[in-house]
Amino acid sequence: MRGWIDTIQAHTQAQAKYDKNNTAGFYTKLNIHTDLDIIRWLWKQLSKQGAVKKLIREEIAREKSEDSRS
Repeated sequence: MRGWIDTIQAHTQAQAKYDKNNTAGFYTKLNIHTDLDIIRWLWKQLSKQGAVKKLIREEIAREKSEDSRS
């Protein structure tokens, strides 16, 4: 049993090291009264992270397109 626990601990430590070196996390707090439309939309998405990233990338592309016209 100890070997199994050691394996889990090693994996957890490796994942924490990877996350620290390669990822950034963001937390968003939404108000259930004023942001209910956003909450409902997010709940319908299969991948909340994927949906948010797609919208952000679309906005980045739109901004680049506007900058190139200037």
